Amino acid sequence: MNQVNFSSIKDSPLFKGMATSEIEYLCSLFTLSQVGEGKTVFIENMPGKSLYLIHQGTVQISQMLAEVDEQELITLDAGDIFGEMAVIDGGHRSATARVTKKAVLYSLDQKTFNTVTSEKPRLGIQLTLNIVRIFTARIRTAKKDYRTMLTASLAR
Repeated sequence: MNQVNFSSIKDSPLFKGMATSEIEYLCSLFTLSQVGEGKTVFIENMPGKSLYLIHQGTVQISQMLAEVDEQELITLDAGDIFGEMAVIDGGHRSATARVTKKAVLYSLDQKTFNTVTSEKPRLGIQLTLNIVRIFTARIRTAKKDYRTMLTASLAR
C-alpha cells in the first residue's frame, strides 16, 4: 500500500470525532491511487468493493436515466468521500464515478472496513456513523433539490 498523507485529509468528515491516533491508524489502511482526468473510477451496477476519499481533484457522480442519457448528481472535491455504500452493504454501485480533474484518491475496501469494525469496535462504530452521516446529508440535499425542481415545474 502507498503512504497516505495524513495531514492533508484529517479534516474530512469521514474522521469526525476521532482521535489523531485513530485517524493515523485508519490512514495506514488506505490505498493511494492517481486517476487521470476523464477516467472512470467505477460504473453504475458493477459490484462495489471500496469507498474513496478524494485527496485532490474532482469526481463527478452520475446515474443513467436511459440507455444513452446520463444525469449528473453531484461533483465532489478534496475531503469528500464516495462509494461509501460498498463498505456497508457490498452491493452493486448505484451510480457512476468519473474523474473530471486529475485526482489522487485514497480507498478503503470492504474487507479492511470489516476488520476494523471487528478488531476495534469503538473506532468501527465511529467510522460507520460518519459514513451514515455523510450519506444521509446527501439524501437530505437531494430531497430538497428534488422538491425545488418539482415546485418550479408545477408553477409553470
